[in-house]
Amino acid sequence: MDFARARDHADDLAAQVAPGLFVGLRQEAWPSSTLEALAMVEAAYRKSASLGEQVSLGLRDALFEEGRDLSDPGVLAELAERYGVPGTTDVDRGAVASSLAEGRSRGVQGSPHFFCGDEESFCPSPEIARNDEHELTLGLRPDSLRQFLAACLA
Repeated sequence: MDFARARDHADDLAAQVAPGLFVGLRQEAWPSSTLEALAMVEAAYRKSASLGEQVSLGLRDALFEEGRDLSDPGVLAELAERYGVPGTTDVDRGAVASSLAEGRSRGVQGSPHFFCGDEESFCPSPEIARNDEHELTLGLRPDSLRQFLAACLA
């Protein structure tokens, strides 16, 4: 995603859902790639599920709240040390590449996009749209999630 689109989404979310968040989102710190950062997440998950979640959320904070460039090797080294993540390996990079290829082959639209057998649902519960004034509108679609889960469990 390019910076302008990310900034637009962040501004809308901050204004309507999470005031005070996304304060560190800056164009000059927008990463040229997140592949190495994602490899660090894979390395953390190899250590434990808990560490993987901590690192994943920590990277989000580093980018969106601290204004850190996740493509900078120095930033990644500092974050790896902060969380006690072992060094990334070709196995971790391969896992990222494999996940990317699988997502593309499945037609993943974004997060969250759920798959269960032949069923799929992108963002099944919240309804996020833009009105005629280009403002973000948020709502709930509980029936959509119920239908997806029912189809999954059938």
